[in-house]
Amino acid sequence: MSGLPIIIIGNGISGSTVARNIRKLTDVPIVMISNENPYFFSRTALMYVFMGHMQWSDLEPYERSFWANNKIELLQGKVSAINPEEKFLALENGKQLNYEKLVVATGSKPKFYGWEGQDLDGVQGLYSKQDLERLEVWAKDTKNAVIVGGGLIGIELAEMLCSRGINVNFLVREKSFWGDVLSPEEGQLLHQHIQAHGVTLHLETELTKILGDKNGRASAVLTSKGDTIACNFVGITTGVVPNIDFIADSSIETDRGILVDQYLCTNHPDVYAIGDCAQLREPPPHRRPIEAVWYTGRLMGETLAQTLSGRQTAYQPSHWFNSSKFFDIEYQTYGRINADPSPTEKHFMWKDLKQNIALRVAYNPISQLFLGLNAFGIRIRHQQINQWLNEKISVQDLMQQFESLNFNPEFSQSYTKQIFNAWQHRE
Repeated sequence: MSGLPIIIIGNGISGSTVARNIRKLTDVPIVMISNENPYFFSRTALMYVFMGHMQWSDLEPYERSFWANNKIELLQGKVSAINPEEKFLALENGKQLNYEKLVVATGSKPKFYGWEGQDLDGVQGLYSKQDLERLEVWAKDTKNAVIVGGGLIGIELAEMLCSRGINVNFLVREKSFWGDVLSPEEGQLLHQHIQAHGVTLHLETELTKILGDKNGRASAVLTSKGDTIACNFVGITTGVVPNIDFIADSSIETDRGILVDQYLCTNHPDVYAIGDCAQLREPPPHRRPIEAVWYTGRLMGETLAQTLSGRQTAYQPSHWFNSSKFFDIEYQTYGRINADPSPTEKHFMWKDLKQNIALRVAYNPISQLFLGLNAFGIRIRHQQINQWLNEKISVQDLMQQFESLNFNPEFSQSYTKQIFNAWQHRE
């Protein structure tokens, strides 16, 4: 090593994980740069600060002294350019830093579609600390809000606004909420639950234009159905895109994200990318080249730390997993399960709409191999189901042993018997 540092751009879950794990393995200099916040914080918990359930300090999982104690230098600033040929980067303040290895872990940013009026005051996404701060400003005098886009961030934003007594209209392009991920039956469960919390749900409805008042603040939206909905806040939650604009003038190869090989390396041997901003050149079967989820970012960070510490390690995604919350309904998904099953994928669905509880299981109708599941209101033991996916158990074995997956509180009701009975009497 030359004595130059490993520089990590971004201190989210990906950047912080690779930094911590490098330090466990080697004492090379590490510099971590962030323009968002000096210290790593749990992005998935931003909503709870807004709702008053947590303080900002609760979002930082490590004592602030942790980084200095582990000789990880934190630098707050914005990277404006990277020169991979000469191995240096430039900050907006004019400072230049040389590196031995570079890791780009800059995450995502909200995706806008060029709507007229999208630059008005009171129009924003929800991703960063700065987004949360802007939301606090606009929420103070907002009575009516519109959310555009039906996904996980959209439902979180709806719950946040409802907690402040703000009237919410929710525009969803698909026939069913999160229709590219959830089945119509699952969508119906969520439709009822969302509307029960006072949210007005507009299905098969798109944003066409945002109107503004004389002060440049959003005042209404026009929809694809010809409706005008008055509001003074518009939340854009139509997805995210890799946050990589600052490398546009470099020779680092990109598509939608920064292109990386199985070792998370770019077309330059000393430049790597991980997390939301990384795009696998050859993703595994049934997986997307960009997976903008917390769990993927963490695993990429752990994997790359091995390579940067002299133990070259290929990235191998674990079984797909994600979790979230739809107001009061906890949601978990494991393995491979599609909204619209293919001929090699059959679904079993059980639900109790009165309790807002449901389970959808995917399996191969010929081999009976268990493929994946979605759970609503039922907590699943991650380690156990991951093991079963590795072992490639049958769907019948899954059903017979389902009780061992139950991770609900000790005195809560178990639905194992009802689920197994429905499975036994399925058509």
